Amino acid sequence: MEIPVEMGDDCYSIQLIDGDGTFNVSGLEKFVKAVKLNECGLSYAVVSIMGPQSSGKSTLLNHLFATNFREMDAFRGRSQTTKGIWMAKCANIEPCTLVMDLEGTDGRERGEDDTAFEKQSALFALAVSDIVLINMWCHDIGREQAANKPLLKTVFQVMMRLFSPRKTTLLFVIRDKTKTPLEALEPVLREDIEKIWDNVPKPQAHKETPLSEFFNVEVVALSSYEEKEELFKEQVASLRKRFNHSIAPGGLAGDRRGVVPAAGFSFSAQQMWKIIKENKDLDLPAHKVMVATVRCEEIANEKLNQFTSNEAWLQLEEDVQSGPVAGFGKKLNSILDKCLSEYDMEVIYFDEGVRTAKRQQLESKLLHVVHPAYQSQLSHLRSRTLDYFREAFDKALNKGEGFALAARDCTQSFMSDFDERCADATIQLANWDSSKVRDKLRRDIDAHVVSVRDSKLSELKSLYEERLNKALVEPVEALLDAARDDTWEAIRTLLRREADAAVSEFSSALSGFDLDQSSVEKLLGDLKDYARHVVESKAKEEAGRVLIRMKDRFATLFSRDSDSMPRVWTGKEDIRAITKTARSASLKLLSVMAAIRLDDMEDNIDNTLALALVDSSNTNKNTASGDPLASSTWEQVSPSKTLISPVQCKSLWRQFKAETEYTVTQAIAAQEANKRNNNWLPPPWAILAIVVLGFNEFMTLLRNPLYLGVIFVAFLLGKALWVQLDISGEFRNGALPGLLALSTKFLPTVMNLLKKLAEEGQKPGGSDPRRDPTVELQPVRNGTRADSVSDASSGITSSEIGPSYSSGPQG
Repeated sequence: MEIPVEMGDDCYSIQLIDGDGTFNVSGLEKFVKAVKLNECGLSYAVVSIMGPQSSGKSTLLNHLFATNFREMDAFRGRSQTTKGIWMAKCANIEPCTLVMDLEGTDGRERGEDDTAFEKQSALFALAVSDIVLINMWCHDIGREQAANKPLLKTVFQVMMRLFSPRKTTLLFVIRDKTKTPLEALEPVLREDIEKIWDNVPKPQAHKETPLSEFFNVEVVALSSYEEKEELFKEQVASLRKRFNHSIAPGGLAGDRRGVVPAAGFSFSAQQMWKIIKENKDLDLPAHKVMVATVRCEEIANEKLNQFTSNEAWLQLEEDVQSGPVAGFGKKLNSILDKCLSEYDMEVIYFDEGVRTAKRQQLESKLLHVVHPAYQSQLSHLRSRTLDYFREAFDKALNKGEGFALAARDCTQSFMSDFDERCADATIQLANWDSSKVRDKLRRDIDAHVVSVRDSKLSELKSLYEERLNKALVEPVEALLDAARDDTWEAIRTLLRREADAAVSEFSSALSGFDLDQSSVEKLLGDLKDYARHVVESKAKEEAGRVLIRMKDRFATLFSRDSDSMPRVWTGKEDIRAITKTARSASLKLLSVMAAIRLDDMEDNIDNTLALALVDSSNTNKNTASGDPLASSTWEQVSPSKTLISPVQCKSLWRQFKAETEYTVTQAIAAQEANKRNNNWLPPPWAILAIVVLGFNEFMTLLRNPLYLGVIFVAFLLGKALWVQLDISGEFRNGALPGLLALSTKFLPTVMNLLKKLAEEGQKPGGSDPRRDPTVELQPVRNGTRADSVSDASSGITSSEIGPSYSSGPQG
């Protein structure tokens, strides 16, 4: 239904409900906006008028409130002018006053039996209006069948359908007043009203309730508009004054108990008409709560939407995603306070319980919206505080501050800073607890402190372990290599000394970490165990190389004398004794390496090995009584401390003897060869044979001395060739290589000697003819082959001396 909205000067009118009972929802919304009703709060009043059809209701309203309701055209006859219910804003009346013009009763258009709409409209007017004008003719007062009787019955009957109604002002307007004074008419009217009230069926609870409990009854009289228009207008102007400030105490609309706030008027009117149309009783208090519930919820949703689209909030929400925002709590509290303040202003006139409940719901929804941002703020604060803590903590440690002191000071400082920043981010509406985030930050800080402490302790421990390595590895290796009876005692002394020193320094270094006693004892114990482990590991390593060590020791003792000079096997040495001594020393090395002896416990490994491997007198006994080395363990030595088992010792000794046997054999061979070389004289029988058989040749040499000179010259030349060719040196590499080398060098050497002799023969005389020819070779010392007599002499001397330093083959 399209109904136009008519507007005059400062006056707006609309058909609120048409004749068919259809509520003009869109028209009412436009009307409310046009008159700015929502801004009025409780400062507004609603006036309605009832009366018979064609009784001049619209005319009265137009003159009384400057409205523009349609009036009856008298020249067209008396007929229905107003259909349904119309509403207009009164012009120039404070407060804002709305007036409703109801369809007249007792109209012929609806008929005698169609009274449903009359009752519905009357009930609607009573529920909505503060003041109800009852328009009636003066000549109907006192009549039993007057037209106002059905109207009043209708008003009082429908009044019973309003639960806990507010007190409404009934203003009876007597039209076309006659000469009878109002003072005479009013008692009669009131008596008629009381009779009608008493005869109206009432609920049991209101059987004895007087009319005054429900209505304020006022009576005014107006002259005839048609006959006395000027007087009528004067009286109307006087009546109009009573509607100014009608809601003030004592005014026509002074009872404001059941008033609906202006912001809820539109919705309230719609719901009231809906209930009335469904022919249900209208519970005004419940209706008031329902209207407040709907409107407060609408307003709350509107404010929530405004908040979610607020630019300041959106910017704050965006900023907090990338990092902590300074003044986060203050900014957000300001936006939230503004939102809630606007809500409070708009719902201030609604039911307190409803608006409070809806406010709490709005707060809950707002907090639900901002909670992720709040959590992001706390998360950023936690992360940044943790980063700053790490940086400050590292700086404090780098400056040399004690670990425990630095950790305590930094923790307290940054936890306090975090608490301050959390307080700055607090949302006043919310009772949010930041303790979980704080606890997580504290756990993260503690975890970082523990991590750094473990790292520092690990570095410190590694430092002292490295020191122990340097202090123990090489000395232990040297002691084990020496392999004396007191070797393990010396190792134990070394271990105690170095371990105690390291533990003492380590304990002092640990004092700055504020560790509990059990942790300190464990760390110190671990360091002691590590020192012991270093020695044991080195012993195991050396035990793995024991065969090499034994052979090296044997070779050293067998091939060198007490002055560490190489032995020369001249034939006077006792190779058997030397061999036994060297093997005994090697066996001592084996017995020292056989087990770890850090616990200062006695064992018989040394004696067992000596009896089983060196002392040959016990060989038969061992065979008869059993082999003491035929076992995998040593007596009095735990398997964990055993490095070389008895069976392994026996196998190593067998291998050792096999690999050193060649060295002994070579020494014996060298000794025999040396003996043969030193015995250059032939046997006596050979000397005797030479003397007997060479007697004739000897006599021939005596008879002819020239032979002696020839022999002497041949000797000198042979000796010179011997030196120049280095015959003894060439034959050291073997007979065949020596012969091949000499064959290549013989002819050049002979030619070189002859050349030098020729050069000497060409020199001027004056030289001593008795001079040794070998001396003549000295001038060619710097020649290409440096073969002077001096060199030859040196070679001879070296050849003669050399054998005294040579030794047999070395093992």
